[in-house]
Amino acid sequence: MRKCLVVEDSRLARKELVQMLLETQSFNSIHEAANGEEAKVILAKFEPDVIFLDIHLPGMTGFDFLESLDQFPKVIFTTAYDEYAIKSFEYNAIDYLLKPIKKQRLEKAIAKLNLQESPLKTKRSDFPTQPIFIRDGEKCWIVKMKDIRIFESVGNYSRIYFDNNKPLIQRSLNYLEGVLDPSMFFRINRQQIINLNFIEKLDTWFTGKFRITLKTGEEMKVSRRRANQIKQLFSL
Repeated sequence: MRKCLVVEDSRLARKELVQMLLETQSFNSIHEAANGEEAKVILAKFEPDVIFLDIHLPGMTGFDFLESLDQFPKVIFTTAYDEYAIKSFEYNAIDYLLKPIKKQRLEKAIAKLNLQESPLKTKRSDFPTQPIFIRDGEKCWIVKMKDIRIFESVGNYSRIYFDNNKPLIQRSLNYLEGVLDPSMFFRINRQQIINLNFIEKLDTWFTGKFRITLKTGEEMKVSRRRANQIKQLFSL
C-alpha cells in the first residue's frame, strides 16, 4: 500500500493539494498534518512513502523538521518561495513544487517518484539518482552521480572525487556501500568505492591481485577479498 503525507499549515492549500493527489490515483492513503509535531506522530504511526512538505511551517521550518528526524522517507517540497530550491538538494528531494501548484506539475513530480521506485532497478538504492547537493565548509556543489569517480574513507567521513574537487561528507564508506547503486559503484578495498564507468584498464598481478587504472590516470589496488568479485563482474 502506497502512502503519502501532506504537511501544510494552510488548511485551504492542504485540502487543494490532497484533492489533486486523490485525482492522480497514485496513493492508497493520504495523511495530513498542519505542522512538524503532527507530522512526526503520523510518520511514526503510518510510515508514509513520501512527504509533500511545506517549508514555511509554524514552530519549525520544513528543513528544521527533517533535521529533527533520524531518518525520513522521500520528500517533495512545496513552497511559494523559489529561493530554497538549491537548499532542497541538500535533503535529496525528489522535486520542488512552487505554489500555487498546478496539477500538471504535480504529475511530473509523481512521475519522478515513480522512476526512483521502478522495479526495473537491479537493487533498491536509498542514494539519489538525481544530482546531489554537497557542502564542505563554505563551498557547495551540485553533482551528478555519474560524475563521481571515487568515494574514499577518511575515518567516519568519506571524500568524494569529481572533476578536480575532493570534498568530505559526513557519511562512512560502509554506509555508502549499502546505499549506492551496485550497477555503477563497486567497493574495491577497505578504503575506496569506485565508479565502474571510469575504469580505463584492469591489470592482473602474479599475486592474484588486480590494479585498476581510471580514465583520469589514478591507480588503485583491488583487495584480495574483492578480487573474485571483480573477476565475476568482468567475466575474467
